[in-house]
Amino acid sequence: PAFGLFIFTIARDPLRIIILIAGAFFWLVSLLLSSLIWFIAVKASDPQDERLQKGLLIFGVMFSVLLQEAFRFLYYKLLRKAIEGLVALSEDGCSPISIQQMAYVAGVGFGLMSGAFSMINLLADALGPGTVGIHGDSQLYFLTSAFMTMVLIFLHTFWGILFFHGCEHRRWWEIAAVVIMHLTVSGLSFCNPLYVGSLVPSYLLMAAAAAWAYLLSGGSAQNLRRFLLCKC
Repeated sequence: PAFGLFIFTIARDPLRIIILIAGAFFWLVSLLLSSLIWFIAVKASDPQDERLQKGLLIFGVMFSVLLQEAFRFLYYKLLRKAIEGLVALSEDGCSPISIQQMAYVAGVGFGLMSGAFSMINLLADALGPGTVGIHGDSQLYFLTSAFMTMVLIFLHTFWGILFFHGCEHRRWWEIAAVVIMHLTVSGLSFCNPLYVGSLVPSYLLMAAAAAWAYLLSGGSAQNLRRFLLCKC
């Protein structure tokens, strides 16, 4: 369902496709830089010290989150300049795409690239060696990983809307809320293999972020009710 966001809302608009690909590129660059920092830290440390290695892993995850949000801010700045250019070039003085639409598409770009890398890692694990659950561990690894990938794609979409809205209206607490939610969801992954401890809170945060993004985008309870009842 998460990858359907691209097919049903973006695929027919060339400008949205460009924004999505650029957003995916920004996320990819942030991952590359954070991976490089983590790799150097691991190589420079004692590989026999398990406590230190675990601490470096936690540092790597948290640093990656902060770097992703920093690149989300840079991408907002870039899109803001792009809107000014589009307005200057248009005949009617209006941009062909609003900042709210850009926020949505940029969020989908971040989410799809994040989901693609999660699926690649999952498929790599599926190749073996070994069998999931052979030592008494949960056999739901692949299923829960798929659900976690889906929730991250949706969360990045909603975070994009919230983050851009906070930047646009200088509501820094909205930006801080996005960073905190991102850190929380990433930190919950350390609860695994207790998958309930990571999936349930993540989906609750997704529901809260979805409702918040819907309201900031101009939605209302009346519009939602009319949509659910299929009323024009």
